[in-house]
Amino acid sequence: MTVDWSFGGLWPYEPHWFDTEDGRLHYVDVGSRDGRPVVLLHGNATWGFLYRNFIAALAEAGHRAIVPDHLGFGRSDKPPAAAVYRLDRHIARLDALLESLDLRDTTLVLAEWGGAVGLGWAVAHPERVGRLFVLNTPYPERPAGKVRLPPPILLFRMPVVGPLFVKGLGAFTRGFLFRVAVVHRERLTPEIKAAYLAPHPTWSSRTGVLAFPRQIPTGSEGLVADIGAAAERGLEQLADRPVEIVWGMRDVSFSPAILAQWTARFPNATVVRLEDAGHCVQEDAYERIVPELLRFVAA
Repeated sequence: MTVDWSFGGLWPYEPHWFDTEDGRLHYVDVGSRDGRPVVLLHGNATWGFLYRNFIAALAEAGHRAIVPDHLGFGRSDKPPAAAVYRLDRHIARLDALLESLDLRDTTLVLAEWGGAVGLGWAVAHPERVGRLFVLNTPYPERPAGKVRLPPPILLFRMPVVGPLFVKGLGAFTRGFLFRVAVVHRERLTPEIKAAYLAPHPTWSSRTGVLAFPRQIPTGSEGLVADIGAAAERGLEQLADRPVEIVWGMRDVSFSPAILAQWTARFPNATVVRLEDAGHCVQEDAYERIVPELLRFVAA
């Protein structure tokens, strides 16, 4: 079956491709090459489509919108080996893509796992980062002790049951994204749901979706904990950059306590609290976020 990747005009953007040793990455690159680059990064079970309401507005304002799909998501390749979806591999691939574009004075839009991936690039290349725009993203750190995971994440991490639910039934998209991550679920029209389901039509194509919840650190040891600690140290290099934080206060995954960590680290940041938005603020409140982003980039 051939997928119409425009989804009836909702996603009218020409694809761009970048080859890596793990597979081909898809990204959108729209707007003036002389404009300020804005890199918008998605999280789990979504893809660049999450930012469909941001791209044209940025381009029309004279900026350059760059929206990659992580490997295993969107139009990027979906290798079956779980090892390619480790966080360090995601960071290395984004690093290679963005370095190939030779970006300067970049505004980095961070969201969920896209925050962890994007910060990996940012702290390695602070000279390329002009500002940070944070949307409901875990604060990078090494957990101080044992981390209690919510029951659904524990379920997804189980050896047989996890693959059955996530790879077999598509539970992360259908259960979390469609039912929990968005407060205003009426916005998820059949066309929008089809766009989120299209990248993962088979068991194998959902390997990357399962890999993310299985990497959430449960304590102070491990690869992701190490990456979080390195990113937290690296934020010192970005302490003088403008930061804006837009937070959906009804997020079932990331509590206001995580927002407090961000504001403690960046006390001069502009903070916008969206009381009626949830985990996917890009769906719940794009019409309020986009003007904030345009103002922030132009400042």
